[in-house]
Amino acid sequence: MGFFTSVLGILGFVIGIPIGLIIGFFALVYSQPQHEKYPPARPLVETSISVLLDLLPDIPLWIKNPDYERVDWFNRFLSYMWPYLDKAICGIIQSSAQPIFADYIGKYCIESIEFEKLSLGPLPPTVHGVKFYETNEKELLFEPSIKWAGNPNIVLVIKMMSLRIKVQLVDLQFFAIMRVALKPLLPTFPCFGTVVVSLMEKPHVDFGLKVLGGDLMSIPGLYRYVQETIKRQVSSMYHWPQVLEIPILDASTVSVKKPVGLLHVNIIRAQNLVKKDLLGTSDPYVKLSLTGEKLPAKKTTIKKRNLNPEWNEQFKLIVKDPISQVLQLEVFDWDKIGGHDRLGMQMIPLQKIKPGEKAAFRLDLIKNSNIVMDSRDKKQRGKLELDLRYVPFREESLKCRNENQDQYQRKESTDEKSSEDDDFLSQDGLLTVAIQSAKDVEGKKKHTNPYALVLFRGEKKRTKMLKKTRNPRWNEEFEFTLEEPPLKESIRVEVMSKGTGFHFRSKEELGHVDINLGDVVDNGRINQKYHLINSRNGVIHIEIRWTTS
Repeated sequence: MGFFTSVLGILGFVIGIPIGLIIGFFALVYSQPQHEKYPPARPLVETSISVLLDLLPDIPLWIKNPDYERVDWFNRFLSYMWPYLDKAICGIIQSSAQPIFADYIGKYCIESIEFEKLSLGPLPPTVHGVKFYETNEKELLFEPSIKWAGNPNIVLVIKMMSLRIKVQLVDLQFFAIMRVALKPLLPTFPCFGTVVVSLMEKPHVDFGLKVLGGDLMSIPGLYRYVQETIKRQVSSMYHWPQVLEIPILDASTVSVKKPVGLLHVNIIRAQNLVKKDLLGTSDPYVKLSLTGEKLPAKKTTIKKRNLNPEWNEQFKLIVKDPISQVLQLEVFDWDKIGGHDRLGMQMIPLQKIKPGEKAAFRLDLIKNSNIVMDSRDKKQRGKLELDLRYVPFREESLKCRNENQDQYQRKESTDEKSSEDDDFLSQDGLLTVAIQSAKDVEGKKKHTNPYALVLFRGEKKRTKMLKKTRNPRWNEEFEFTLEEPPLKESIRVEVMSKGTGFHFRSKEELGHVDINLGDVVDNGRINQKYHLINSRNGVIHIEIRWTTS
């Protein structure tokens, strides 16, 4: 019996283990776990009004308002940077407060004021959402919603009549919606010149103020009075449209030089020029340009076989800085083959020309602009006669006339004055076309390399080509000097694409727009986005300015 019992025990053990594992497996997979029952989740709209009103202040703006975007990444970045920002901000506060404290020392029996402790605490502000705006100007505009419930450790010690009075700021809370503008956008790092900040509504400020261990804010009526006073003072300084401007780049870097006037140049004649040809003559022409400009130089016609040419040709050059710019004149001998020989040159600083007055020059031509080297060269290179007249644009002209009127009195009649003003403020002007960007420009399969063409009065000017994009940003300006306002004219801007690879159509038009310049003359400036003709969804952003002299 003992033997049979042992055998049956072994068989039961061998068979029981697999059966038990199989039964346990199916019981684990198919059995329903008995967890603690939680209340079912319900949408916020199904909650009671009282509960919903209590929850609304804590709900982020990106949930309540679809215009606001979520910025968790920025909050995480801020939490890592906060220990360093805390020290930097506290340093700025301390350096800014020292002059203010110094004004009170000696008054009201105050002997000294200083910070005993100054820390903003370990809790950084949080951004609950950011709203971005798209404008036609060169700026980045956005509105962050900032909430800060911090635990700063700020202790101020005031010494009065040998007594040390400690004032401690505790439990600071600050909620505000700010509008921040980064402008103007520049191609110099950090790519914007100024930060402009304003509050879109009165901020919520709450804090406790302990003096000698007691909380002043617990005094009835004082808490509300202090809160309303702070809100009123902050709103009067920074509530939109009041702004706080924080310069980032130097003014000289931020200021982009714009045209301020036109230089009228009349090349009259040249005399006794140098002989360069084999027959004892030259084929002269004059090349003129302003320093600091990337525009191509202007040229007179070529006078064949003439050492005393007469041109009487007029040109207009765009002036951007009459203080530092110099008119550079070069006389060349034209050659059919090879480079052109320079017969001589001369330079005239625009500082020597009074605005609005005609100035005649008879210049001795020199070899080059190096005064030291040219003084050794005694060779006569001839003379160049020309007339110059610098005419500022209308705003600059009025400034110059006001300055001149302070220096002397004019005794002419009113008719003579009006005629002189009309001559001084001529009908000449500058038409500036700024091609900013385009959006959703579509071409064929290989036509995603857009560039823009500006067509006006037979002239064609082109932006750079941007490869593989349907949303190009060119930010290029083109200038046209005109004799009179283009009241009844229009300008065409075409968006083209140059294909890549080998195919029959190397270029394709992605759309165009015709702009009436009468509105530009009347308003002085337009800055709009236009739907491209012959394009499904294409839009182009163009700014046009008309400046008169």
